[in-house]
Amino acid sequence: MDDTQGVHHVGLTVSDLAASTAFFTDLLGWDRVGGDPDYPANFVSDGTVMVTLWQAQPPIAPVPFDKNHNIGLHHLAIRVRDLETLETLHQKLQVADNVSIEFPPEALREGPTMHMMCLEPSGIRIEFIVPA
Repeated sequence: MDDTQGVHHVGLTVSDLAASTAFFTDLLGWDRVGGDPDYPANFVSDGTVMVTLWQAQPPIAPVPFDKNHNIGLHHLAIRVRDLETLETLHQKLQVADNVSIEFPPEALREGPTMHMMCLEPSGIRIEFIVPA
């Protein structure tokens, strides 16, 4: 018997709640499934996983991500249906406001898994991956 049953949700603290929410809902097509205006937080989901977005409290002094020195979330990897969807997503994110492409679709190591990485509006690294 397994004691755990997968990821229920991922919670992310963001510097711009509206922009980060729009990244998931407007660009990725996820649904806003709730929120808490007193916290403040928004909950978004693609129907498989839920992401909770919490607004950081001022003063906000973000530190650029450094995988060798930061503790915590390295990136959030989101599975994508196929290579065509990954390419379409890359094109959409390339022209989106407040989104930075870290690298375009490419093979993971020697492949055949393909992936890309971007920074969403609050600077959180998001990987999109098409497993082999």
